[in-house]
Amino acid sequence: MPPTRAELEAAKDLTIEDVLGPGLDVLFCGINPGLYSAATGHHFARPGNRFWPALHRSGFTPRLLSPAEQDLLPSFGLGITNVVPRATAQAAELSDEEFREGGVRLARLVAEVRPRILAVAGVTAYRTAFGRPKAAVGPQEDRVGETAVWVLPNPSGLNAHWTLDRIAGELRRLRESLGRPPLP
Repeated sequence: MPPTRAELEAAKDLTIEDVLGPGLDVLFCGINPGLYSAATGHHFARPGNRFWPALHRSGFTPRLLSPAEQDLLPSFGLGITNVVPRATAQAAELSDEEFREGGVRLARLVAEVRPRILAVAGVTAYRTAFGRPKAAVGPQEDRVGETAVWVLPNPSGLNAHWTLDRIAGELRRLRESLGRPPLP
């Protein structure tokens, strides 16, 4: 059952737990939780978000997972966090300072968890958080500590410039860069 309007309003400024585990190949990083995600406690939970379908189409998961199954991700060598942990109705509600603080927090988390790749889903968020104004979608020359960085398109349904197939294609390129075959 989807969250009620009151539950969505109550979710403003909440945080949700990161999905982490040992030996991660990829730590996916959203911009920040939306109210729907904060109300449900699941990353990329809003209907219309293309993260979960793109993850499956790219070969990272053997089937389409629902947001409620996010805890299965570490068994596939995957995790999820956010640049800014607090939930908002729109990313535009976040300040540049919050993004920069998020970049510092991410650097600490990456140093602790040590994923092979940090994959930030949102080029503008990456540019602001890490002071890289010319960054584009794809692998980055910069690293966060010892971890490689890949910038992905934002999978939100509001990002109409990127279709599901194109987002899945970028995720496929990321998976292939790891030398991982697609999961059946």
